[in-house]
Formats: sequence, structure tokens, C-alpha cells
Amino acid sequence: MNPKIKSAVISVIIIGILYLLVQYFFSNVLSSKMYPNFGIRIPNGYTVHGIDVSHYQKNINWQLVRNMRDQGVKLQFAIIKCTEGTNTSDANYAANIKGAKKYGIKYGAYHYFSANKSGAAQAHFFMRHAKIKQGNIAPVIDIEETKNVSNETLQNELKICLDILENAYNTKPIIYCNVDFYDAHLGKNFNDYPFWAAHYNVRKPRINRNWNIWQYSDKGNVNGIDAKVDFNVLNGDSSSLKKLCIK
Repeated sequence: MNPKIKSAVISVIIIGILYLLVQYFFSNVLSSKMYPNFGIRIPNGYTVHGIDVSHYQKNINWQLVRNMRDQGVKLQFAIIKCTEGTNTSDANYAANIKGAKKYGIKYGAYHYFSANKSGAAQAHFFMRHAKIKQGNIAPVIDIEETKNVSNETLQNELKICLDILENAYNTKPIIYCNVDFYDAHLGKNFNDYPFWAAHYNVRKPRINRNWNIWQYSDKGNVNGIDAKVDFNVLNGDSSSLKKLCIK
């Protein structure tokens, strides 16, 4: 390789590495703080913290979850997997809501949506199992896969599901997904629903709409849970959490 070209290539690589280091510094070091007990960096400036769990976390000791503290941060809410598709219920759901309720952790239930199945059937399947009521966090629809259907089909079935749940609970359901998935497959047609954004290694979710909950890590440690845990912050204070609950 020509020495001048080689030197230019090396310079570009060095500049690229420096750029990534600067981006990491501003996106993580200045905007978050390490919490050793939780084992992760938590974004600065948020006062309401929570987790989401499923059977993956196995049998949870909710008393230990409630009692855990690190530098003043405690876990105030939990969103718990209830159902998936039209015929799969989470084996640990009943035990998890019982434990969260017993130890005073605000909780809600989520449904993992299958885009290639009836939105109406999924809504009714969720309602038969969720057993959530006034004061609980509004139902959450977790949508992460297209299942090879068109955006039109996905959006139609999702909207049917959301409408049924909204009518049943008199509260708008919350949509959960990765921010890139949202932009690619949902977009402005669902901007009037509360949004739970999954976006890691950023200062805040990079999406052109309001968001209510931010899942920023899936690597957290929690006393009483023998697996890594998803961590979330609320965009607001305790009154904002109340607004996301079933009326």
C-alpha cells in the first residue's frame, strides 16, 4: 500500500475510534451513574424505577425485590408477562402478581403480540388471564416481530387488539417495542398511545414522539431474582405512573 494512503487510512481509523469514545463518554458516563448492587449504569434524572419479568426469571422473592436499595434507588413498579399469542400463558404470572401485590410494588401485565394471529383473539385471551383492575398499570402490548406479515396487516390486527382492551379497561393500553421497530412498522398511526421504548446504550430513547417508560438495560441484578433483569425508568414522577394506570 502506498505510504500516504496507509497513513490516511490509519488516521481515519484513529479518528473513528476517538469519535466512538467521545460518543460513549457523553452517552453513558455523563448521563448515567454506576449502581454496583444493581450491576448496571442507571440514567440520571429519573425518580421512578421498575423492572419487567417473566418465567425467564423463575421463582422471584418479591420481599427481597421490594427491600433492595442502591444509593437511594428502589424498584417501584413491575410489568409482568401474562400471555403470548392466542394460547400461551406465562407459567409464573399468577405467582408474580401475587408477590408484587403482597409487597406493595405497583404492577401491570403484558401480552406478547403475534402479528400473524387475530388481534381480537389475543385481546380476549389476555383478558381471561390478566386479572388486572383499577389501580394496576394499564395493559401492555409487547410487539417485537412482524411474523412476515405486511405492515398493513400488523397494524390492523394490533389496532383491533388495542381497541378491545381500551374498551374493556377504559384506559389506553401501552405499546412496548424497540424504537427502530416502532419507526419501521408502527409510526404515526399509534402515536396517541402511551409508549414504552426499548433502547439501550443511549442518553435517552431516540424517537420522534413522546415516551412514557424507557427500558434501557437487560443486564440488571436484583436481590431475590436468579437471572438478569430488564430495567426501566418512568418519564415523570409518581403522578405520571398513576396516569398510566387503569382508572
